Amino acid sequence: MALRPLGTKIVVEPAAEEEKTAGGIVLPDTAKKKSQEGTVIAVGTGRTLDDGTKVPVAVAVGQTVIYSKYGGTEIALQGKDYIVLDEDQVYAIKE
Repeated sequence: MALRPLGTKIVVEPAAEEEKTAGGIVLPDTAKKKSQEGTVIAVGTGRTLDDGTKVPVAVAVGQTVIYSKYGGTEIALQGKDYIVLDEDQVYAIKE
């Protein structure tokens, strides 16, 4: 990947938005919910403590995570959309 996040930053590829409801109704663009789930594409090196030791980021590449609805910075790279988040904006790892 052409992105390498720094520190405690995480790059996530958001999951696709729902096109239909559970009942099969096609949703217009204005009714679609913003995704809060995605796949981790890259992680930073972690946080450096005062004594110089590194604390690695709690998530790993390839994991599916649930993150803050309005957190992060949205970017587009090579035709794909990504979100760059701080580690504390990730709420859970989906197993």
